[in-house]
Amino acid sequence: MSQKSKETSKGGTAVAEPKSSGKPAPAKIPPRHLPRWKVLLHNDDTNARDFVVKSIVELTPLDEQEATVKMDEADKTGVALLLTTHKERAELYKDQFESKGLTVTIEPEEG
Repeated sequence: MSQKSKETSKGGTAVAEPKSSGKPAPAKIPPRHLPRWKVLLHNDDTNARDFVVKSIVELTPLDEQEATVKMDEADKTGVALLLTTHKERAELYKDQFESKGLTVTIEPEEG
């Protein structure tokens, strides 16, 4: 029999034996949540309202009704919070919206 496995007397099933390295296992650090970032849609006077709504629906998990509310908010107040996510995804959203000619900024979520 090898040191890595032993066969049982009944069926010949190999069982791995744990190796002992003599070192204690490193302490496991619990996973941390990634910091959240806001994705903000800014009002512009160049894009049609239906194009903005269609773009929001295409690029985010928001449905048409939610996208319309966000677009209306940006139209009335100048800016609307589309969603919050981790930084890398927020940057991706920003790039995708900019490729469609829409103005989106990102900023860290406070708190």
